Amino acid sequence: MKIKHASILSATAVALLLLSGAVQAGDHDGHGGLCSNATLKGAFEFIGHGVILGLKDDDGVLHPYSAPSILDDVALVTFDGAGKFDRTDFGMIGGLPKGGQTSFNPKQEGSYTVNPDCTGTMKIVYKPGGAVPAGVETDLNIVIASDGTLVESVVYRAVTVSGKSGDGNVMCPKNCEQGVQEYFEGRKILVYGFR
Repeated sequence: MKIKHASILSATAVALLLLSGAVQAGDHDGHGGLCSNATLKGAFEFIGHGVILGLKDDDGVLHPYSAPSILDDVALVTFDGAGKFDRTDFGMIGGLPKGGQTSFNPKQEGSYTVNPDCTGTMKIVYKPGGAVPAGVETDLNIVIASDGTLVESVVYRAVTVSGKSGDGNVMCPKNCEQGVQEYFEGRKILVYGFR
């Protein structure tokens, strides 16, 4: 009889653990979950790499530049825990400093949304007065891991303010969305072991 009761108690304990995991993961309607905007708070260092391929037309067709440009970028992003952030970065595009500026560009801000399942989005917007023209925007899909200390992301939309495709069929302004293949990784900056 004791064995039967132990088995029932073990099965009940396993079921409760599984249910608690389902509750923590949330139901994707904002009712609980592992993550929220508050998960991202404080300073994160980001590194990015990718390729800028061309301009997209109104139908979403990519018209390549005459030569793709490799992008490498480092950035400091400070999240407020409520859906906004400030950003400063330095980048190289096609072997040249982004915007011709050899120092960091602090003229950036953005917004973010974190879903209960730890996925989300970020939108980087360049402000007037920086090396990159105002109106340039980068939108990313993100995943948060490692107890909120790691952000993995891929760019899904990049808006520029000037350019011409290699075939001459797409010019900006009018069609100002670039075709890119870029990712960024951010890690929370820990100072003396504190987050």
